[in-house]
Amino acid sequence: MAVSRRQILTGGAAAGVGISVAGVLPSLSESALATGSGGHSSGGHPFPPLEDDPNGILALPAGFSYSIVTREGETDLSFGQGKTPAFHDGTGVVDSGRNRLTIIQNHELTPNMSAFGVPHIAGTVYDPGAANAGGCTVITTDGRGKASAEWVGISGTVRNCAGGVTPWGTWLTCEETFINAGATWTAGGQTGTYEKNHGYAFEVLDAGSNHQLPKPIKAFGRYEHEALAVEPNLRHVYLSEDASGPNGLFYRWTAPHGVRLGRGLANTLGDTAGKLEAMQIRLADGSILPDVAYLTSAQLGRPFKVTWTEVPDRDAVTKPVRTQFADGTVTRGKKFEGVWSNGKGVYIVNSFAFGASDLPADATKHDGMVWFYDFSDETITLVTYFPHNPAAETEGAYPKYADLTFDGPDNVTVTPWGTLILAEDGVRASHVLSSVPGGPTYAIARNQLSIGTSNGSPTYSEFTGPTFSPDGKILFVNIQVPGITLAISGPWEKYLR
Repeated sequence: MAVSRRQILTGGAAAGVGISVAGVLPSLSESALATGSGGHSSGGHPFPPLEDDPNGILALPAGFSYSIVTREGETDLSFGQGKTPAFHDGTGVVDSGRNRLTIIQNHELTPNMSAFGVPHIAGTVYDPGAANAGGCTVITTDGRGKASAEWVGISGTVRNCAGGVTPWGTWLTCEETFINAGATWTAGGQTGTYEKNHGYAFEVLDAGSNHQLPKPIKAFGRYEHEALAVEPNLRHVYLSEDASGPNGLFYRWTAPHGVRLGRGLANTLGDTAGKLEAMQIRLADGSILPDVAYLTSAQLGRPFKVTWTEVPDRDAVTKPVRTQFADGTVTRGKKFEGVWSNGKGVYIVNSFAFGASDLPADATKHDGMVWFYDFSDETITLVTYFPHNPAAETEGAYPKYADLTFDGPDNVTVTPWGTLILAEDGVRASHVLSSVPGGPTYAIARNQLSIGTSNGSPTYSEFTGPTFSPDGKILFVNIQVPGITLAISGPWEKYLR
């Protein structure tokens, strides 16, 4: 998620809005039924219209309410560690038993980017040179999402964007950056030097700071990581890359023969363990699709065969991983973002592609794609598509019909009922969306702190890190700026089943 779409647009670049209508018509999004195991969900019902929040934070449908779990610079970290850090991003929730939840949360920060960076706490620090930068906090709550404690889980990392919850109950956090040791940074009147390479995934445990493992999982590769999901067979991990020039790739890591993944990956996996491969989408004639943007709504519901090609140098010693492949030998994509498994496959999001540098000259602009990759069939299917809408190609004041058009899906999670929740990182209004693979898309929340001007106050801000409590009663989601974690409750099953 690194540079948000709104940041890209500042200065006059083009933008667009989707044409899904929230709770007005059954569907105006161009989507079709996914084929193959696990890709189709028939659930999902229109949510009531969103009602403005008198506190000016979160518009919700009637019958739904929210509470604030943490807020940057205001809520306290435990053990005297300081205040809640800024730039909330990818988030995972696990059941801790006895009506308690553990939330592990990314903070997408570079050094001195905010007055509220992740503090370096003994036992959690990866790179001492990445001062006041990114990392994760661990939050404990009751079953309703009321926080009881928050502490640092990992620090000294950079731009912790998304990641994924593991089947064994930990969180894999991903650095969306590519920095070499020895590089310098300057921010907030200070200068520093990175002491270690960055661009890795790390495992954050649901334990105190004395029991963390601030060590990169080098086997998964070094690149601009976004999100990942572990296959239930504990042998494969699927990882997205949010990068451009050239566009990023989608990866699969395969464990060595006889190895099953579990807690403590950085210690159990060698730096070159297993095999890291990049995705190749195959067309009917066997050729490789060079970029996902060549597919449009005309191909919704059609499964394409996927093959994989091995990454030559996963630690990017000589050059970045995605540049190690010639164009046409892998399938690239602008802004590979959210990844989440439903047990039978993974949903994968591409947020948008509309600028001259975003996609090949003969490909098609779009405002968002959602895919389903089937584990058993090794096929990928386009299940939801947001066409590019030139009517919203310029930023401006908050639009009257903001709740009727969507664009820029980013983070994704699968609900307990099989439907999807998408966090918008688009233009103007910012929404949390309910999306049925092969069906309609509805708005279920709007960020009232984001009112439609990138230079105004409050600032533009995307939603991040949507994830449900295991019992399906609470949807946790973040506003990135200012960093706020929200717990939303209501009759979810009525609308998402």
